[in-house]
Amino acid sequence: MTESGKTDTGKPRGRRIEVLDELTPSQSHAVLGIIDAAAATDGREAVSEQGRLTLRRGHREGVKHLLLYDGTEPAGYAQLEETDPVEPPAAELVVHPGHRRRGHGRALGRALLTESGQRMRLWAHGGHPAARHLAQLLGLTLFRELRQMRMPLDAYAGEDAPEPRLPAGVTVRTFRPGEDDAEWLALNAAAFAHHPEQGSLTEADLHDRMAEPWFDPRGFFLAERGGKLVGFHWTKVHSAEHLGEVYVLGVHPDAQGGGLGKALTTIGLRHLAYDRSMPTGMLYVDADNTPAVVVYEGMGFSTHETDLMYRTEG
Repeated sequence: MTESGKTDTGKPRGRRIEVLDELTPSQSHAVLGIIDAAAATDGREAVSEQGRLTLRRGHREGVKHLLLYDGTEPAGYAQLEETDPVEPPAAELVVHPGHRRRGHGRALGRALLTESGQRMRLWAHGGHPAARHLAQLLGLTLFRELRQMRMPLDAYAGEDAPEPRLPAGVTVRTFRPGEDDAEWLALNAAAFAHHPEQGSLTEADLHDRMAEPWFDPRGFFLAERGGKLVGFHWTKVHSAEHLGEVYVLGVHPDAQGGGLGKALTTIGLRHLAYDRSMPTGMLYVDADNTPAVVVYEGMGFSTHETDLMYRTEG
């Protein structure tokens, strides 16, 4: 969510909002341009990776696109996802920097509330003060904090790098596209049964990510025991930012508590530091996941910035 949040300084030139189940290629291109322009100004993308993948994929059941026009020009965008069977719909929004201070963010927020039946969760990536103000104007309250943590990877780049200590009987190999897909999806669902955003990934979601330029199976590590997958560490390289990410780390519930997660983390960080020459590592973790935060802080990670999720009451 990105918007100035201040009083309008200019009269909108015929603002209108279209609610669509699918965007045309030209509309999608225009929205991605809005996202890129806002990121250049704000230092952070206002729409998540999943949201951007959905933009490029086309129609997806349970997803609505809200495209705001200022006159004839696309000036803002919001996405509403209603796929969670329990939680209210999740939303993200962004306004082009050249069209801010005109009330467009508030208009998109109100349209999202209407489309969601007044039940909504709204992300503010980076937690900018203006986004917090907009959430307050919409009557939303803070619900969730997602921390981005970072650390230097120097210690993992040389011969003295920490050695992973795998539990007895566990071996690690890399992901085989087309062979491991189904078993990995089952493991991911089991490892993140408590986390619908990650645990509900489908085959299409996996293949969308595999089609991205950053995907590299050499950085996707699978842990096996007795011929079955019991854990994984999927890394991601952000080349332009020189960042290596602990993209997703999961351990099957039956294999938790034995140090496998820490061993897989070490393997991934060594890969990012030594094989990919990334100077800095990063990851995302919920602020209220105290055990994980303690582990990562003990490894040297510290909070870089925080994403905030707001929601309607009730």
